[in-house]
Amino acid sequence: MISAIVLAAGMSRRMEGENKLLLPFGDKTMLETTLDQILASGVGEVVVVTGHEAWRVRENLKNRPVNTVVNPDFASGMTTSIQAGIRAASPETQGFMICLSDMPLIDSVIYRQLADVFFEKIKTAQRVIVQPVFENTPGNPVIFSAVFRNEILALEHAEGCKPVVQANREFVVRVPVSSDSILRDADTLADFEKVKKSFGA
Repeated sequence: MISAIVLAAGMSRRMEGENKLLLPFGDKTMLETTLDQILASGVGEVVVVTGHEAWRVRENLKNRPVNTVVNPDFASGMTTSIQAGIRAASPETQGFMICLSDMPLIDSVIYRQLADVFFEKIKTAQRVIVQPVFENTPGNPVIFSAVFRNEILALEHAEGCKPVVQANREFVVRVPVSSDSILRDADTLADFEKVKKSFGA
């Protein structure tokens, strides 16, 4: 089983006061669209980490089969949210898939493709990091085998798991994918409109 850690705690600082996750995206919100693709992939449990406007984000989950955890330190950066999600994950999990909730163009096929590669590699190795690449550019989500748990929990900077990837390059499995969706997030309103247009929403 993989635990998908969905990061939904940020303050959307570059979105001119809007909570980007709750913006309309077709007939759903951006968060709902992202979550439904992850759920459709069937990778395992889904842990949604909330923080900023946690109650609004929880309401938007609309009884989807996910676990939620509030990160009280969300303002300190992405790393604390990753750590909160990992702490809340099942102790039986084989790995952690770190998912960004502002990447709604990634479809369930890509999530499943990465999970399948992970499950194959973990049969013969304990230390596995699976990372998608599009035209040799690495993107998200990244899957870490459970053996990296303590290494991730020990991180003290704010920028996520990059140091873990950089320190363990020999264990990184790069998986070519056919879509640039793994590179396209929505940090600004302009980004959001571009992503929305690509989605046809």
